[in-house]
Order: sequence, then C-alpha cells, then structure tokens
Amino acid sequence: MCSAATRRASTAHPSVRRDAVSAPSPQQNTEDMMTRRYRSGRLTALGAVLAVVGAATGCGADLGTADLPDSMSALVEQAKSEGEVDWQAAKPLAQMQPVIDLFEKEYPGIDVTYTETKAPDQASRLNVQQAAGRVSVDVANAVGQTVVPSAKMADDVPWSAYGVAAENIFNEDFVYIWAAPKVWVYNTDKVKSADLPKTWDDLLQPSWAGGAVAADSPAQFMTVWDLDPAMGEGRAVTWAKKFAEQGPHYTPTVNEAEALVESGQVDMGTSLVNLVLQAKAKGAPVEIAPLSPTSASEAYLYVPKGAPHPAAAALLTSFLSSDKAQKVLGETFNSRIPSSTDCSDPDGSPTLRAMCDAGLKWFPSTALSDYKSLSQFSVKAQKALGTDIS
Repeated sequence: MCSAATRRASTAHPSVRRDAVSAPSPQQNTEDMMTRRYRSGRLTALGAVLAVVGAATGCGADLGTADLPDSMSALVEQAKSEGEVDWQAAKPLAQMQPVIDLFEKEYPGIDVTYTETKAPDQASRLNVQQAAGRVSVDVANAVGQTVVPSAKMADDVPWSAYGVAAENIFNEDFVYIWAAPKVWVYNTDKVKSADLPKTWDDLLQPSWAGGAVAADSPAQFMTVWDLDPAMGEGRAVTWAKKFAEQGPHYTPTVNEAEALVESGQVDMGTSLVNLVLQAKAKGAPVEIAPLSPTSASEAYLYVPKGAPHPAAAALLTSFLSSDKAQKVLGETFNSRIPSSTDCSDPDGSPTLRAMCDAGLKWFPSTALSDYKSLSQFSVKAQKALGTDIS
C-alpha cells in the first residue's frame, strides 16, 4: 500500500531565480480574445486538477519527517549551516522582495530563492517531486482548493517552538501568513457610491444586468455562501442561477475580472482586496463596494516533506509570521487579517483597514473540513452559474 506522501511521476517545472522577471500579458479587450483566454484558463485549471488527482494514485518514495531541533536557537544554527531556502508562492516577486531583504539582513548567510508559482501548478509539481524523492521547494504555499491536497504533502514542524502563535497555526502543519479577502469592486468613474448594491440580492436588480458585472468563472467569489451559516448551499444555487440570467461577463480568474473594472469595460466585478489596493495605488478609478458578507481567504505556508533545506524553511516561515515581517508584508497589502470580522484595531494592516472602511463582514475557514466542503460547493456553484470548469 502506498503512503500518503507517494505520488505518480510526471513532468517537472524548472526553478526560477528570485531575480527573474516575468513579462506581463497584454490586456485582452475583445470578446473573441476573452473567449480564447477562458478556454485556455479552463484547460490549465483542469490539467492541474487531473495531475494532482492522477498523481495521488501512484506509489513513490517514503520521505519521512525532517530532523528539526526543538528550540529556536538551534533552528537558526541548523538553518545557517544549510545556507539557502527555496520559497514558492503565488505572489509577484516585487511584493515579496522587501520581506526577503529583511530576512536576509536578519539572518546573513541564508540566501532566499523565490519563485512565483500558481497554487494548483505548485501542488501538482510537488506531488510529482515527492513521488520521485527529489523535492526542490522548501517553503510552499497553500490556498483555497489546494489546501486539502497540500495537507498530505506537509511535513511535521513544531511551529510553536519557533515562536508562531497558536492562532496562526492551521491544521498543525500550516502557518497563516496573509489574507486575500474576496470583495466586489466598482469603477468610481462609472458608478456613484449611492447606487451601489449593499447585499448579494441587490446584484440581481435590472440595473446590474446586460454585462454590467464581471465575475470569475471558478466561482471563488461565492465562497462565503458555504461558510456563513445564514447563507448556505441551497440559497447559493438559487442566487447563482438568477445571477447567470443577468448576463455577467465571466473571466477565467479574479485578476481578469478586476482588469475589466479598472478599464471601465464593466461597472462592477469580483476582486480581491489586495488587487483593489494595488490598483488604487497606481491611480486606477476603483474602490471596494460595501457588498457583504465575504470570506477572509486565508493563505498558508508550509514545509513539504522531503524539503532539501527544512531548517531554513522553518526559520523563514516562522519569520514571515512575526510582527516585524507582517508589517513589511502589510505595505504591499499581503499581511494577515483576523479570520473573523474584527475592526477593533484596523490601523496595523492596510488590508484590514480597507475591509473595515468598506463596512464588510467576513467569515473564516476554521478547519480542513471547511476546505473539503468548499471543493464540493464550488462545483455546484459553477454549474448554477453556467461556467462548470471543475
């Protein structure tokens, strides 16, 4: 019988050095281009899911558990002897560079290599690497539907011994580092604040029909319907069918929905707080709509089994959880927020302050079972929306 860490081999992806810069894709504005991108995104997402599911049936190396010390001082010494750490996450290098610089200043002699990698791609490749017993990543990122498969790939790390607060340790092996709350965004040049929808049902009004709204086809914007006990799956399916009748623009990702709002091609769309704040910082006419509730959308880091530099990985992750690192991450809108609605002290995080200023209420994912439920819910939501890319 295969262990939980074993996977079937497939094609690996080359590593990207942290000084590499990816050229941005040109903006696609026409309907035919959007259709091609939708199909491409659908195939990419499907391929990643199939790779993870297919890999889970194979047999491979038994990677065991990393030999880590039980004190912070000993961890630092072991990390320095390793001398390097490979970190992969779904954030642009420019946003992570300030906190990387801070870590390397704090721990000279430990070099960080950073790779921007989409979460589904990372989960698939890491399965392959663990099956072959040749893991290249030290710190991995789990978010959304990759949390469940990542739980099987995470190593046992004594996070509390390394100063990580209990409330920031998820499922024992994950560390909550930043949030990317899902929100609705509107174009301030096209919509007056007084005309904005305040509830999800307000979006079903005729004024928001006929292509006035953009939404991500994976239905990630509907996560809160499965988390808020007052909403629920039955009401979600009913709402999604009515929303589909409004004729929204569906996009492969939330980033592209945000782009349509920024350009003024639609009045309103789905987004993430981080994207809205980044766009505003560049002068885009966008603002968070007071449409509530939503989800906290926690993102985690973990040390995968077989990581070549486990001590440096544990040190970097615990550092990223610290107050000093969180302050730096907050400057690029990538810090934590309280998992449940809490606006008692919003000044420490620009992301939290934006949520509170918009008057939003949000809900957390409190256990691995929440993510298992969300995976099933997203399929039903997509079918109701008419996207069904799962």
